[in-house]
Amino acid sequence: MEYRRLGKSGLKVSALSLGSWLTFGNQIEDKVAEELMDMAYDSGVNFFDNAEGYAGGKSEIVMGKILKKKNWDRSSYIVSSKIYFGAEEKKPNMIGLSKKHIFEGTHNALKRLQVDHLDLLFCHRPDPETPIEETVWAMHQLVQQGKALYWGTSEWSASEIMEAHYFAEKNHLVAPVMEQPQYSMLWRDKLEKEFLMLFRNFGMGTTIWSPLASGLLSGKYNNANPKDTRFGMESLGWLKDRWLVEENLKKINQLKDLADQLNTSMPKLAIAWCLKNPNVSTVILGASKTAQLKETLTSLEVVPLITDKVMEQIDQITGTKPQTIVV
Repeated sequence: MEYRRLGKSGLKVSALSLGSWLTFGNQIEDKVAEELMDMAYDSGVNFFDNAEGYAGGKSEIVMGKILKKKNWDRSSYIVSSKIYFGAEEKKPNMIGLSKKHIFEGTHNALKRLQVDHLDLLFCHRPDPETPIEETVWAMHQLVQQGKALYWGTSEWSASEIMEAHYFAEKNHLVAPVMEQPQYSMLWRDKLEKEFLMLFRNFGMGTTIWSPLASGLLSGKYNNANPKDTRFGMESLGWLKDRWLVEENLKKINQLKDLADQLNTSMPKLAIAWCLKNPNVSTVILGASKTAQLKETLTSLEVVPLITDKVMEQIDQITGTKPQTIVV
């Protein structure tokens, strides 16, 4: 396993990490969740990603029980939560980024995960109804209290993150350290264009999600539409509409040919491609089966195979490379 600094912080995160979105407490049995965490930890993964909104809080409960059972040294792993969407109930003040929900949501996450502090705490989405000043103050206070060690954002715009940084700097508060954006061969603008000034000016780290574009880049949809995948879940119709289109399937077929030439698999090629970006601190892996995770955990082996020529081939196939800007 390779370990990378989370941006300019001193925290070392495994280049590959394990996420629980859609799987823990929902798509898979608790026994499988435990097997996945065992496999990841034994392979050197030290970051486990979670959120209050995953399976209405059940994802954190499942992960918390596993962490308690394993009794791993607390300094050997990093666990996160994200606050915004709430857990089971969605009454006023039980969602969003008000100081009240940030404090109460974080305390509830700590209880579900059965830990006394979160290593990483994310604001899961920007909240247009709460001033950024209020959110930054609340996150600063949680860090000061030792409830969270580092705080960051997820799916915020560059301008919103910059506003948080400038307010924190002006008032001598703890600033956000990391952002969790979506990033894959098919979804590149934010990380490769919009965030460039953040990396240069603030040394932001990134914990990227959906490196396989919700499974599309695994190649499993090329000749079929498996009903037991996330695209078959009624609540995720928006994902299916975004990704499962003819144009993308044609690109996947060409990428599959390239993966074959490199003597590797589509998932490993897609994940290794993400790892090539120096602004990626860690790639969050998702899996519903141990066989899937066993394969993707070896993706670091493929990184040396992705030469400049291969990168150019991928750019030509996908047509998603953003026009670069000088910063």
